[in-house]
Amino acid sequence: MYKSFLIKYGEIAIKGKNRYLFEEALVRQIRYALSFAEGSFEVRRLQGRIYVDALSEYDFDEVMEALSHVFGIVGICPVVLAEDEGFEALVKEVCAYFDRVYPDKHKTFKVHARRARKNYPMDSMELNAALGERLLTAFPELKVDVHRPDILLCVEIREKINIYSTEYPGPGGMPVGTNGRAMLLLSGGIDSPVAGYMIAKRGVAVDAVYFHAPPYTSERAKQKVVDLARIISRYAGPIRLHVVNFTDIQLYIYEQCPHEELTIIMRRYMMKIAEYFAGQDQCLGLVTGESIGQVASQTMQSLAATNAVCSLPVYRPLIGFDKKEIIEISEKIDAYETSILPYEDCCTIFVAKHPVTKPNLRVIERSEQRLGEKIEALVETAVETAELICVEAERTE
Repeated sequence: MYKSFLIKYGEIAIKGKNRYLFEEALVRQIRYALSFAEGSFEVRRLQGRIYVDALSEYDFDEVMEALSHVFGIVGICPVVLAEDEGFEALVKEVCAYFDRVYPDKHKTFKVHARRARKNYPMDSMELNAALGERLLTAFPELKVDVHRPDILLCVEIREKINIYSTEYPGPGGMPVGTNGRAMLLLSGGIDSPVAGYMIAKRGVAVDAVYFHAPPYTSERAKQKVVDLARIISRYAGPIRLHVVNFTDIQLYIYEQCPHEELTIIMRRYMMKIAEYFAGQDQCLGLVTGESIGQVASQTMQSLAATNAVCSLPVYRPLIGFDKKEIIEISEKIDAYETSILPYEDCCTIFVAKHPVTKPNLRVIERSEQRLGEKIEALVETAVETAELICVEAERTE
């Protein structure tokens, strides 16, 4: 029965003179999300509201699923849009809506009217009372409850009159692309996909780099990361995934450096390479899934040693999260089952038995001097031979 959806947003409303830029970005993201659903839709911005109009047959659940992945949306309301043909015509529309949506009338209700168009002859309070009275007359089983009603019937007087009573939650946040672009260090674990989701929620477009170590890591491990990137892309849009062959670099570090420092030194070279691709993709920072104290490479001292090789800022959206909280978000975005597939990434293959937890930066840099000029050649080769995969959420056939 619904031919339109009213889209509600949150933070965008307080953006002042730049508000239209955020609204236009949100419209673009909604159009992109709906391109994965069957049917034809028009998305329009009108009087501080965004509407999605169905121009053809569509699957309601599929549309709701698509819209629920758009950052910036806080509420999705299936809405009936009625022409303003006088109060009696409005009463007829409201009663017809109520009758269709709620076959069982043994409920409590409240009318919440809003007169956005001030030339309407009745103000909001008068509309509340008059519409409530007419609904009680039409459906005697109904009862009014202004505090905790079963049904909150919203009637907004705009260019067209909006009638709705259900609001489905959106993911919140800001439209992707309104806060620049960042490079995500994406592994096959639980944390980094969640970090990508969290940074995208704040309006940051995401590209990613994955460090592959054949033959120690399999093609299944690589495919697992591509699948995780595809899950993130449902929210963040298309992702450019750079797949870097890291095997020779890891083996050389393993041969030349103290084993307790392997994780930190390998991590530092990962950050250097990620920063190279970030520059190529015009990214404004790096993003990792690190959380303080979760493993040896994520102590304050280890993070400081890792940061020291970067000129770009490093963003860590999960820095204060514990593992349980991260897993809950991973499950919420349907990434958890993919993340726990038993295909090892390069970090777990080459992890030291007794890694240093409080590395001294000078000691680490002194150890890296053993790598000489050969490490730069290996890094250059890894960068030149990197594979670029453009990842996008799967479209409905």
